[in-house]
Amino acid sequence: MNFTYQHKTYQLLRYPSTTNRSLKAWSAADEHLLQYLDDLQLPISTKVAIYHDRFGFLTCTLHRYNLTQVIAYKSQEKAVQKNRDLNGLGKQSLKALMPLEAWKEKQTVAILKIPKSLDLWDLYLQHICEGLEATGVVLAGFMTRHFSPQILELAGHYFEEVEQSRAWKKSRVLVLRKKKQDMPKRKIKHLIAWEGHADLQQYYGVFSAKRVDYATQFLLENLDIKEEEQSVLDVGTGNGVIGAFIRKKNPTATLYLLDDTYLAIESAKLNVTTVNTHFIWDDSLEQFKQNTFDLIVTNPPFHFEHENNMEVSLRLFWEVLRCLKPTGRFVLVANQHLNYQTHLRRMFPRVQIKAEHEKFVVYVCQP
Repeated sequence: MNFTYQHKTYQLLRYPSTTNRSLKAWSAADEHLLQYLDDLQLPISTKVAIYHDRFGFLTCTLHRYNLTQVIAYKSQEKAVQKNRDLNGLGKQSLKALMPLEAWKEKQTVAILKIPKSLDLWDLYLQHICEGLEATGVVLAGFMTRHFSPQILELAGHYFEEVEQSRAWKKSRVLVLRKKKQDMPKRKIKHLIAWEGHADLQQYYGVFSAKRVDYATQFLLENLDIKEEEQSVLDVGTGNGVIGAFIRKKNPTATLYLLDDTYLAIESAKLNVTTVNTHFIWDDSLEQFKQNTFDLIVTNPPFHFEHENNMEVSLRLFWEVLRCLKPTGRFVLVANQHLNYQTHLRRMFPRVQIKAEHEKFVVYVCQP
């Protein structure tokens, strides 16, 4: 789809791609942010930090500024690069930073669309304040249907001035000024111990911060690890609880933990021994050769921010089939209402239900 800004037309596509034509690579909240930034009338040399730009809309349209992009997802990194190349911007330099890395220079403006995860919003605010000039400003957009009072409450922990714009196309912009000096420092959360593990740790913004989520608990209660399964992949590892369970059951296995989320991979490193373990920040299995794994395990995501979207998981399932050895197993847990069984039977010759109850089902699939 095309978007015109300051007399230049940009072609912007979603990555991962979707068959849903109603989904765009940006929203009215992104457009609203551009309006507010224009009103500031800042010089092109202004240092602008861009957060949570999942498809590169802001990074592309604001390319004339002195930009630093804060990257939290591998899919985000790929989407931004694809859209920069598509619009002839790929040769321009673009500074990048991870949300746990320290800033080397102060920024004048931080701009972002507020994430669904309030914990991630909290972590972003903390990181923004660490890198923002004393007189700097934050522009944070959101769609009004996604508003929560906690958005304002968290912003008030970090800034003296929190102003909310009027609605435009069902979106609003928060304008934050005067960062506080006594900001909270809370990048790591502790989780309740489960099944004999010491307290799990994870960074703010990683899925299921208060407890090991119930679907994962159900999976682990019904997951048997065979001694001969020496090459094991955990897809969507999160904080690494599944990997820690597998490592405990089979200490000699070579373990690969993969997640699209940078903060998840860094969290998994806190909870899983690094011996014979590979931590992989990626959103696909393309780097693995055919017939690589004895066992692949997952609690697959079916949300993309505020969207319910199974397409990413289904693409991963096809990649799983390619990467499994002929004698390998694919074990996953899913919500009953998603009806993954219909899709899995189209991909795998053998699909059986290992366990189920009213909410979740554990499938075992084999090539």
